[in-house]
Parts: sequence; C-alpha cells; structure tokens
Amino acid sequence: MDVGFVERIKKLKQERDAVIVAHMYQNDDVQAVADMVGDSFALSKYCTGRKEKTIVFCGVDFMAESAKILSPEKTVLIPVLDAGCPMADMITAEQLIEFKKQYPGYAVATYINSSAAVKAESDVIVTSSNALKVIRGMEEKNIIFGPDRNLGSFIAKQCPEKNIVLWNGFCPTHHKIKKEDVIKIKETYPNAELLVHPECTPDVTGLADYAGSTKGIIDYAAASNSKEFIIGTEIGVMYQLKKNNPDKKFYIMSDELICPNMKKTTLESIADCLEKGEHEISVPADVSEKAKKALDRMLELGK
Repeated sequence: MDVGFVERIKKLKQERDAVIVAHMYQNDDVQAVADMVGDSFALSKYCTGRKEKTIVFCGVDFMAESAKILSPEKTVLIPVLDAGCPMADMITAEQLIEFKKQYPGYAVATYINSSAAVKAESDVIVTSSNALKVIRGMEEKNIIFGPDRNLGSFIAKQCPEKNIVLWNGFCPTHHKIKKEDVIKIKETYPNAELLVHPECTPDVTGLADYAGSTKGIIDYAAASNSKEFIIGTEIGVMYQLKKNNPDKKFYIMSDELICPNMKKTTLESIADCLEKGEHEISVPADVSEKAKKALDRMLELGK
C-alpha cells in the first residue's frame, strides 16, 4: 500500500468533510482506507447516519446514485466516473416501460443493481440479502423481476406461489463460474464448503452449501464450524474473509472472478477525487422521488 496516498487521503478527507465507503469487491488497499466496507445498499444507508457533508463512494455508478437518493442534501463523489455495472446496463428505463406493456397489471421488482431511472419505473427494489423476504411479502402475485435472471430464478424457485417473469440480464463475472468447474474444485477440496452468490447460474447455486449475498457469505463463513471454504463470487471478498477468519482457509473458484469496473478505483483516484471534488453524482429530483418510493417499499417489506 502506498503510504503517501493514504496520508494524503486522510488529510483531504478532513478538509473535504468526507466519509469514504467501499464495496467488498474493491481492491484491498481501497477497502483498507474506507470508513466502512459492505454491500452496496448497506453502504448507502450507513451514509445517511454520518454527519459528513461529502460521500466518496468507492464502487460503481448505480451504488453512488443510491447514496444520493438516500442523502440528497449531501455531495456524492465517485472516484472513477466510468466505473459502471454491465448488468445494470442491460436494462434501461425505456426498455422496462415497453416490457411492462407486455404484462399489464404486473408489479415490477428490480434488483438494486440498476440505474436510478430504472428504479424510478419500479414498484419495489430488492437486494440479494432481502430479495426472498421482499418478494414473499409482496401482495402482488404477478411480478416482473429484473435485471438479473439468475437471482430472479433463485427467488422464483423458493416462491412457487408467485408468477415471476424474468428480464434476461446477468452478471458477467458470476457467469464465469461453470458447473463443471464447481465439480472439479469440490473434488480438489472435499472438506471445503461451497459458498456462492445467487447471481451465479442455477446449476451452480444448486451445488452450493450456501448461496447468498456478499455479506451473507462473509457472515456464514464466520459462523460455520468448517475450516475450509470454496468461494464463488468476486475475488475482492477474499480480503474481508481472510481478515475476519485468520484461522480458516479460503479458495477462490477462479482467479478470473474479477469485476474490471470494481477494480478501477485506486488510492490515487480517491485522493484526486477528494482534492478536486471530481465526479459528482446527481439524480434528477423527479427520478429520485420515484426511486425512493420503491426503495422505501423495500425497507417496509424487508423488515
């Protein structure tokens, strides 16, 4: 870790009156300088309780938008402007509007991995942590779920009472994990539990000992009596797993499980962002208002 950048960030953070939050898929040194590391929506909620006027969100664009929606009075900065989410880009507000016309009367449940504009066209938002509870709690039986078809399929199997239509989106990083790779690595580490993200394909989650959110994976590993784990999600999570469980062994499914956009953030980009006040995130008031209603419904149903 570059100590010079760390000291510069500490100094600039005070001058800018800023809090730094980082997603668990960020580079290790970025996680190390953050005030909090976590899943995307948890970070946005965390920021609402902070007194600082500026939020530096080390993640991708939709995450920074959520932080702005929940804290509209604060300045939200993202260190790298073109850090996006391929899955979120697989659906636009215009596409969702047209899709809804094919299914009149259906409620729209949208994964948090989506733009503010898409959230604004949705009835409720879900995260990988609360999707099952939220979907089960919805009064509507007929539901459009997007953009992640894998998470949607994972939830649909557990909610046979719901009629769920899936948007055809996915996470390119989690899609790299194949069933045959899982079988092979389980043979290599027969005593290890397999922990995967529900953004993986159904044939992968079907082989897992646990399928859940990034935080869910971290919590499961900490609570488990097992000493060895195979991890099927973005490689950045290994930093927290090893940090929190020095007595346990973790094997990443593949060294190729890297989200290029998450890795764009560096200590230098954080320092530059703070120094120049660069890459401020804004969300139009009408979009923010509608998106917040969908987020508030998620919070109500997810209690």
